[in-house]
Amino acid sequence: MTLLNPKKSTDTIDIGGILVSTIEYTGKISLVIFTAGCMLRCPYCHNPGLIEGGNQRKISEIYNKIDDSIDFIDSVVLTGGEPSFQHEEVTKILRYCKKLGLNTKLDTNGYYPEKLEELLDIVDYVAFDVKAPFKKYKKVIGVDIGENVRKSIQVCLKSNVYLECRTTYVPGLLVPEDIMDIAKNIECDVYTIQQFNNKTVLDEKLKKIQSPSRKELFDIAESIKPYQNNIKIKTSEFGDETIK
Repeated sequence: MTLLNPKKSTDTIDIGGILVSTIEYTGKISLVIFTAGCMLRCPYCHNPGLIEGGNQRKISEIYNKIDDSIDFIDSVVLTGGEPSFQHEEVTKILRYCKKLGLNTKLDTNGYYPEKLEELLDIVDYVAFDVKAPFKKYKKVIGVDIGENVRKSIQVCLKSNVYLECRTTYVPGLLVPEDIMDIAKNIECDVYTIQQFNNKTVLDEKLKKIQSPSRKELFDIAESIKPYQNNIKIKTSEFGDETIK
């Protein structure tokens, strides 16, 4: 598989959009910045339009947008794409947010543990996509980065960030036993099992795969209770639900 190389640092950043959300950072109103570019080609990617790039914006424009929103937000979320693909630009934005006293959240796939470690002093919350059991990454997404992901999780655990691990359950690519395997081998503050949605995917063949039901996710979540203390499921029908 051919992967894109991260772009050289400039005073611009490629983004796919900016919006205000009440659900991306639990309990907070967030300005969500969708960074463009990703080094992976996950077949079930729900933002495939951002993989190859987005709209180039000056970082100063992003600062201005944050300034204009400061009266009604208390956090900024960097998502993607993959934020670490534009590591230096994302670092500038996160530092700017912390200077303003805003909470910060980073969504990441864990491809670069060293780059992630550099950000943890300016990030409050990391949402980490654990796409498969570590040994099954190549089979599920085509790239063997399981060890990178393991290292990235360990980096987060050594810091003070709030760590959410989350797995999108895609029938056919994963089976319930895979979620069990993941749950046994990760530590995090909350583990979220997300419902696969076939409406927008990178691999058109996956549009034929039916989304798992809420009950399927609930049953899987129940089965991993011995291994995780805080478990959620996320569905299009009911949003986030804590498994008690």
